[in-house]
Amino acid sequence: MAILNFGGVEEQVITREEFTLEKAREVLKDETIAVLGYGVQGPGQSMNLRDNGFNVIVGQRQGKTFEKAINDGWKPGETLFSIEEACEKGTIIMCLLSDAAVMSVWPTIKKHLTPGKALYFSHGFAITWSDRTGCVPPADVDVIMVAPKGSGTSLRTMFLEGRGVNSSYAIYQDVTGKAFDRTLALGIGIGSGYLFETTFQREAISDLTGERGSLMGAIQGLFQAQYEVLRENGHTPSEAFNETVEELTQSLMPLFAEKGMDWMYANCSTTAQRGALDWMTPFHDAIKPVMQRLYQSVKSGNEAQISIDSNSKPDYREKLNEELREMRESEMWQTAVTVRKLRPENN
Repeated sequence: MAILNFGGVEEQVITREEFTLEKAREVLKDETIAVLGYGVQGPGQSMNLRDNGFNVIVGQRQGKTFEKAINDGWKPGETLFSIEEACEKGTIIMCLLSDAAVMSVWPTIKKHLTPGKALYFSHGFAITWSDRTGCVPPADVDVIMVAPKGSGTSLRTMFLEGRGVNSSYAIYQDVTGKAFDRTLALGIGIGSGYLFETTFQREAISDLTGERGSLMGAIQGLFQAQYEVLRENGHTPSEAFNETVEELTQSLMPLFAEKGMDWMYANCSTTAQRGALDWMTPFHDAIKPVMQRLYQSVKSGNEAQISIDSNSKPDYREKLNEELREMRESEMWQTAVTVRKLRPENN
């Protein structure tokens, strides 16, 4: 393990140079990896493993997603099966179903968790809140996790580009003595850039906090608030969108992604620098109490219960699509459609 300094705190990480793809193949050479679910993480993880030379099968219900798996090269009866068949055949069961789906098929999964198998997750949700999900694994199987810090789409795209999404990993149960190597081998196999250690609980809490916070919920709220204020004060849609979203995503984010926020600040005008430095504290002070409230809501299990209750309703997908439609058809994101068309690379 490499010991690296993260902002003054030393942490252990696993790199691809230490745990090579060749070593990963050796560790898993006798394993059948059964990927359950072909929705968000399933395609990226399964195809990356397949392309890296591992023995992979997919378990998926019949329907549109099953057809998508066929289109991606999985062959029914050979590498593509029902969820139950995949569970039966797999020695490592990669549970990449949605949290709600995991709950509904858990009896099927558990039935095939025979001694010595490994149960793999990419999210700590089901295990952390097992009192709510009912997902309590048998005591005689390895329970492990590799959680890519990005969407399944990004995982696949960056793999094809020769890059990698960083991932956290955790071991909940090691009954075979092989859980550590199994975990790292799978992490390298799916294309992780590097791996850092966590626990199922820490991953679940930080993941739900991030999704509701800066990664999705908070950033949409911030965009919407600034866009609305600009529009209410006479600015045109194109101007409001460019000053709220387009400049951030196309110009500024690549700068601080590459070398940090200070470097981005240093490469902006002195007027922008002064204003940003003066206003970051008021924003921090306004936002932190909301973040603290969010964190406690996640840690208490309240957010998990909201997700379970919502996602288990028969009309969940219909209501979700309506909420996404409202967002998509809002003036701000309709303006985005036109702005994207005007980008030089699209002309």
